[in-house]
Amino acid sequence: MLKRLDVYIIKKFLGTFFLAIALIISIAIVFDVSEKIDDFMEHEAPLEAIVFDYYLNFIPYFANLFSPLFTFIAVIFFTSKLANNSEIIAIFASGISFHRLLRPYMISAGLIAVMSFLLSGYVIPPANTERLDFQENYVKKKRSTSISKVHMEVSPGVILYIESYEESDGKSRGIGASLEKFDGKTLVSRMTMRRLEWDTLNKWTAKNYMIRDFDGMYETLRRGVSLDTIIPVEPSEFFVYPGMHEQMNNQELKDYIAKQSKRGVGNIKDFEIEYEKRFAFPFASFILTLIGVSLSSKKIKGGMGLNIGIGLLLSFTYIMFYTVSSSFAVSGTMSPFAAVWLPNVVYAVIAAVLYYKAPK
Repeated sequence: MLKRLDVYIIKKFLGTFFLAIALIISIAIVFDVSEKIDDFMEHEAPLEAIVFDYYLNFIPYFANLFSPLFTFIAVIFFTSKLANNSEIIAIFASGISFHRLLRPYMISAGLIAVMSFLLSGYVIPPANTERLDFQENYVKKKRSTSISKVHMEVSPGVILYIESYEESDGKSRGIGASLEKFDGKTLVSRMTMRRLEWDTLNKWTAKNYMIRDFDGMYETLRRGVSLDTIIPVEPSEFFVYPGMHEQMNNQELKDYIAKQSKRGVGNIKDFEIEYEKRFAFPFASFILTLIGVSLSSKKIKGGMGLNIGIGLLLSFTYIMFYTVSSSFAVSGTMSPFAAVWLPNVVYAVIAAVLYYKAPK
């Protein structure tokens, strides 16, 4: 059961956290408007689309992005204030242990962690779809409509290769394609196509094709001008564009990684990092909260400013460490799981040391 002290600390914690988030998002929106106002005017973006499609979806994305930082700042700020007003001393003098004092902090951190997990996994992906579509239409086009040297296993033992693929004028076509079927390591069939087209009925059509079937030392050859064929892949699976991984919810992301890994696609590191990050990121709330309380629960001569300075330094080093370790995963030096969870492990050790040294 929550005591009056628990309710008091939870209100202080969450109130400071949401106030800090609201302030930083307000500032971020002001700077973003000033940066993009020329693009909005040049592309004649409707005011309704700017407000509802872009900035309304901008808020949850940046709120979640900054949540670990402002969890830490909120803890440092109001706990330092409690310590400077001798409220922490009064709490200890009443017989409440430091361990018991942490309970409302961890409850608050848990609420923030759950909010972060739900936002990143289920709320932000559809919001990102609208936000990035708006940017594509009214700010800057970043999505490619052509790709070369597509090579993937579309089903067990079936390899698709396309020399170049392009989407233009409402049509999708590949030039210089082949479809090879293997039985184990034995090639049993090879189909080459001058063109491979995706039509409005969501099926593939081979143009100017040649099929070679192999049976031991014998070979059967067939040619034709046009042939409808079933290839279990869609054109959207050929393209990976910036922000694509941010538009998938947790299950979609997991399924996409499994499917592309099975097909031997190599450029899925961003998707794997994003998936691991959605589970590791919420735990940062607990770790940074413990560090913040341990640092700021003691009344010091430098006052609140020194605690806030130390808190900002630690939070920024955490974010920098997180970014650097993620880059190791992209380069293949570390696995996405190790790269994403390593900062949490390191800072959990720091939190344990600071907890041990905190005034009890």
